[in-house]
Amino acid sequence: MRIPTFPDVLRANNTLRRYLAPTPLRSALGVFIKHENVQPTGAFKVRGGLNLLAGLKAQGIVGYSTGNHAQSLAYAAAIFDVPCVIVMPVNPNPTKANAVRSLGAELVEAGANFDEARQHAVDLAKERGLRLVSAADEPDIIAGVATAYLELFQQQPDIDTVIVPAGSGSGAAAACLVAAAVAPTCEIIAVQSAQSPAAHDSWRAEEIVDRPNKTVAEGLATGSGFELPQHILRRHLTDFVLVDDAAIRHAQWVMLRDAQTLAESAGAAPLAAYLAEPDRFRDKKVALVCTGANASEAEIRDTVYRG
Repeated sequence: MRIPTFPDVLRANNTLRRYLAPTPLRSALGVFIKHENVQPTGAFKVRGGLNLLAGLKAQGIVGYSTGNHAQSLAYAAAIFDVPCVIVMPVNPNPTKANAVRSLGAELVEAGANFDEARQHAVDLAKERGLRLVSAADEPDIIAGVATAYLELFQQQPDIDTVIVPAGSGSGAAAACLVAAAVAPTCEIIAVQSAQSPAAHDSWRAEEIVDRPNKTVAEGLATGSGFELPQHILRRHLTDFVLVDDAAIRHAQWVMLRDAQTLAESAGAAPLAAYLAEPDRFRDKKVALVCTGANASEAEIRDTVYRG
């Protein structure tokens, strides 16, 4: 498997300039927040999809996702005029499912969760002769996502710690890739839901493991680690922490109330980790990545109700 390099990130940055504007880094809640929630698809994943399809020669693609990766591929496929099929678990987030359809992709609902949708996508790609796009084991996707962190360090070079949500681990791996090149003293901390700890436990065990996948945080809901991001995380990640879904939901409310930012649950996970260990981050310049804003109506209502 090809490992993405920092020159790959620089090339991706040149590619993405034609399609995406830099996202803001703003100070709030005592930290800096990188607002990937303002991307045209509402999430950071669009960077990876665009970078992958910009250099991909394929008759069509099949992707699998709980939503943001799906929108990324559908958005890029529409720009590059590539047929796109997306497999999502049955009864997906309506906001994300409707966005995929509106971008012109074919949406297939299969399986009860991310991992079952993943297997259906594998079978569908073989059946139709299309290119299967992994949720994380794609060097060009990681290089594309890494451009967010290149921007972050250009916007605030003296950051001490970056906290990144992790589902498949592609975002955390991307952060590690950039920090190792331009900010080697900066800590990169990944955070995942304790209700779906596969990426966390894979990193701790130094091998790919499967774990129960029960979180309500769609962007963190993976039941197995992914080899490519794990390879990068083992080399460069400072720490990997777990937070409960309840803490993530509380962080969503704090983001909405005090930072005027709508974050889906995965996008609020870094704040949950920050709030859980205030002493750890005292006197440090901390950046949190709000990876997405694609919360369903039910999730938004629940966040406000709990708040």
